[in-house]
Amino acid sequence: MDMEEAKNQVFFSVPMIVTNLSYYSITLISVMFAGHLGQSELAGSTLANSWATVTGFALMTGLSGALETLCGQGYGAKLYRMLGIYLQSSIITSFIFSVFISILWFYTEPVLILLHQDPHVSKLAALYMKYLIPGLFAYGFLQCILRFLQTQTVVIPLVVCSVVPLVIHVGITYVLVHWTSLGFKGAPLAASVSLWMSFLLLALYVNYAEKFKHTWEGLSMESFHHVLPNMKLAIPSAVMVCLEYWAFELLVLLAGLMPNSEQSTSLIAMCVNTEAVTFMITYGFSAAVSTRVSNELGAGNADRAKIAVAVTLKLSVILACTVVLALVFGHNIWASSFSDSPVIKKEFASMMPLLAISILFDSAQGVLSGVARGCGWQHLAAWTNLAAFYVIGMPIAILLGFNLGLYTKINSLFTEIGSINTKTSLKTTCLTSEIVSFLISDVFYRKCEKSKNLTSYDVGAGFVDWLNLRPLLPGLHPPSDYTAHQMDPNGALCEQLSRENTAGVTASLTRML
Repeated sequence: MDMEEAKNQVFFSVPMIVTNLSYYSITLISVMFAGHLGQSELAGSTLANSWATVTGFALMTGLSGALETLCGQGYGAKLYRMLGIYLQSSIITSFIFSVFISILWFYTEPVLILLHQDPHVSKLAALYMKYLIPGLFAYGFLQCILRFLQTQTVVIPLVVCSVVPLVIHVGITYVLVHWTSLGFKGAPLAASVSLWMSFLLLALYVNYAEKFKHTWEGLSMESFHHVLPNMKLAIPSAVMVCLEYWAFELLVLLAGLMPNSEQSTSLIAMCVNTEAVTFMITYGFSAAVSTRVSNELGAGNADRAKIAVAVTLKLSVILACTVVLALVFGHNIWASSFSDSPVIKKEFASMMPLLAISILFDSAQGVLSGVARGCGWQHLAAWTNLAAFYVIGMPIAILLGFNLGLYTKINSLFTEIGSINTKTSLKTTCLTSEIVSFLISDVFYRKCEKSKNLTSYDVGAGFVDWLNLRPLLPGLHPPSDYTAHQMDPNGALCEQLSRENTAGVTASLTRML
């Protein structure tokens, strides 16, 4: 293992892990405060938080993934001015999607009732969602600016601007819930206030910090010209993220259809939440490898990008093994945070081997997802997740959980081993598929390296594709519709891009093969 690379990865990943856990905790703390108001309030806030995640927050996280490709490779290629343009176009994209999602959130109650949820709980969840709508816009903008800073390896300010609002959020939530007439409504409103606070802190930092004078030159109308190109990466990235989030929510719904559904749902929910917490750690490494790969590809250092991938995979798996060992020996303590029932604790312990395998696969799959974002392969990862989770995974879940009746064969101890086993199969398939995609792309690049006659390709291929190929094809020139006429402050040539033709890349790549 490259120890210098490993050290840099750890120094980058740890702040990102803290940042992600802090933002995750903001909405979770609001649910906790609301839950202490009563059983109905707990059910309503929990349902609302779950609905908000799968329909809004996950989508916003996915949409910002385009910046990991554009800003990451642009920074590596010293196209500093373009980073600010890409940030603005991504914020515009997030705003557009937030408007449509907020309309859905406003009519949450009839939607949840249509999904056969309890009417009273649905009404409370809808009330919670309405006060969380301002936070949706803040969260979308926040994810964009987070990626903007991440791709420039600026991570310490992210920690400060996430931990400080988190600490203040506890006080704000307590005051709004217990000291004002808002009560239950104060919990989601506090989350919205804290998310806006975090975004404004980061926005002020970017606007006034001297280190961003080349990457942020202020608002520009040029950003509107990059909205559609941005969406071509943002939408596949959002699909990639949402497909995985939705798959786990479907597992919870499937558990609710089993005999003894209350117990089955509780256990699946415990497993999903356990994986969610561990994935926050994995996501730190995913962000690290995305930044390293995109920066190195943009700078023309393909070999360094490959080393970064190998090192991150090893670090992520090692950390996952540490988490698994902690769960194996401390599963009773962890289960106690969810339930005091001895039966629940016993059955959770019985699922530890399968959950451990799932966490291990998740650690590697999360890193490979970061590689996909760094390389601009979001569309490949989206198709992979669609096939792995829904074409393969869910049919197996139904077959093992219901048709084969695994929940009846070993008493109630293995009530939902079918669903958990499905999750393991799901992760295995997803991991294998992403590795195959990675290897296919690597073979393609190796073939390109051997082609000495290739000096250009169709103008329809985009800027990201050119940056990906440039490190491996030193003689490859940018498409003719790109002009190079601006020098950066260090004297390096910057390509001022104006996309005029956005024809598909597939035909070009096929001809190159």
